[in-house]
Amino acid sequence: MSGSDALNRVITFCGKCSCGCPELYIDHDAAADRRVVLTDDFGQRIQMSIEQLEVIVDEARAGRISSLVAAELAAGG
Repeated sequence: MSGSDALNRVITFCGKCSCGCPELYIDHDAAADRRVVLTDDFGQRIQMSIEQLEVIVDEARAGRISSLVAAELAAGG
């Protein structure tokens, strides 16, 4: 990770294996527009604001993300 002492793990999105599951962190030392850190199991990371994360959470709660993924899978993508 970044080595920041202020980087706090919020959740691991799998946790049932040792493959390096996606994780969500909050970096309290980062600028507000980069405070949320989402890592994948390939070592990549995305940084975003709390507000951007809230939009993703709202879309997921409303079922729009599931609908988009299901449609893409049905289309063979």
